[in-house]
Amino acid sequence: MTAGRDIIVGIDAGTSVLKAVAFDLSGQQLAISAVRNAYQSGGDGAVTQSLTRTWDDCATAIRGLHDRIDGLAGRVAALAVTGQGDGTWLVGQGNAPVADAWLWLDARAAPTVRRLAAKPTDRARFEVTGTGLNTCQQGSQLAHMDRVHPELLEGAEAALHCKDWLFLNLTGVRATDPSEASFTFGDFRTRAYSDTAIESLGLQHRRGLLPEIVDGSLTTFPLTEAAADQTGLLAGTPVSLGYVDMVMTALGAGVHTGDAGAACSTVGSTGVHMRAVPSEGVHLNAEGTGYVICLPVPGLVTQVQTNMAATLNVDWALSVAADLIGETGETPTHADLVARINGWMDRSRPGRIIYHPYISEAGERGPFVEADARAGFVGLNAGHRFPDLLRAVVEGLGMAARDCYAAMGDMPTELRLTGGAARSSALRQVLAAALDTPVRVSSREEAGAAGCAMMAAVAIGAYGSMDDCIAEWTTPLLGEPEAPDDDLVRVYDDLFTSYRDARIALRPVWNGMAEARANGSGPDADGTMTAQAEALGESR
Repeated sequence: MTAGRDIIVGIDAGTSVLKAVAFDLSGQQLAISAVRNAYQSGGDGAVTQSLTRTWDDCATAIRGLHDRIDGLAGRVAALAVTGQGDGTWLVGQGNAPVADAWLWLDARAAPTVRRLAAKPTDRARFEVTGTGLNTCQQGSQLAHMDRVHPELLEGAEAALHCKDWLFLNLTGVRATDPSEASFTFGDFRTRAYSDTAIESLGLQHRRGLLPEIVDGSLTTFPLTEAAADQTGLLAGTPVSLGYVDMVMTALGAGVHTGDAGAACSTVGSTGVHMRAVPSEGVHLNAEGTGYVICLPVPGLVTQVQTNMAATLNVDWALSVAADLIGETGETPTHADLVARINGWMDRSRPGRIIYHPYISEAGERGPFVEADARAGFVGLNAGHRFPDLLRAVVEGLGMAARDCYAAMGDMPTELRLTGGAARSSALRQVLAAALDTPVRVSSREEAGAAGCAMMAAVAIGAYGSMDDCIAEWTTPLLGEPEAPDDDLVRVYDDLFTSYRDARIALRPVWNGMAEARANGSGPDADGTMTAQAEALGESR
């Protein structure tokens, strides 16, 4: 590590915002520069993003740090990059984009997912990857392209993910990391590509598109002259390729601090629920759902279940309230309505209505995969009012989290919470009671950027191991545990049984409604994506 270089810059390219965050070598956040992301939604379920604009936005975010930190270029010891997971970012000759990226929100691969999941080889694929098939994943999307849009793949030389594309522009190296490589095409035990997984996806003839696997906690590559010109940093600055954003956020928020049974949930627009376990201790559920994602710690992986939509459900409920109030006068702001949530919760009784939080047009992916799943209330009566509905929506997020952890084995002994919902005392109380476990919130503001910056800190020798880095960057920032309310725990135990029974029973109803829409006779028959679907991605 070069003397005088005392800053690590972590880049977190989320679905809604791309951030460049500066940290000192002890993990203190110094400055942040952010650029709003942009993507496009199509009537056929397409959700795409410009590769060129994404790199330009990344360079802009990095340049923004120069305005906040004097002498930045000479002080940066390393860069690290993470980003939204899944999706397909194709590059061809000269590392030029082949087409706009298919994002994790893209639903076009649904027919291919159904076909692949029905193959007799899919269980073997699940056993090596630890990951259930869904429309988000690059494997499913490549298999769909191979059948429906082969021209895209014919012009491609590498299939990357978002962070890989940015890393390519920073270093000139085509690579991916062990986490995304193994949960899509590989074996989480070996952290390498797996013939079993690739063959089950029917992509043997496309194997040449898969890039080299690089662990950014062990290896860095120098910033190129071209990238230095665009970012204002010094050529040769070490660049670390981080793991996928889900585990980077969890690493920064405390998923692994050496405490047995602890887990981490990121509850933003989406919900990500994970626990750190030894690779030999993974619980592979019978349904074949969820993810197993490697951590940048030898022999350690995260088991993951993800809700397609989390606080997006609350945003929907508040939007309904805003629309109704606006009909009679001035429309309240989102912030005005958020400030009322605790009051509404206080004026309602817990556990009276079931709400399934499947508001995304892409359906659900954890702990079950169903593109046709949709949100809904069960148990309404004439006495219920908006506070009751709002409480049901919030409780639905707690039930969804419990559903996810149940699919991974035992409930956590402690939950570390991050994401926008961590600021809500009402939601923290619901989560604590739904899981019957204490909740702790990290004061770390930018956990995803911190997670990848921690990898760079280890790679350049600022720390001897990731555990040493965690002890200084993560553990001290965990707040005091908030214990669950015993009375609420009993209510939610009963509610969860009904919640789960109802979501299982509703599956044929969702499928029938989807068939009606496809035939042009149901709601949203034109297939146009809603504003809610377009708003997804704050935690991605």
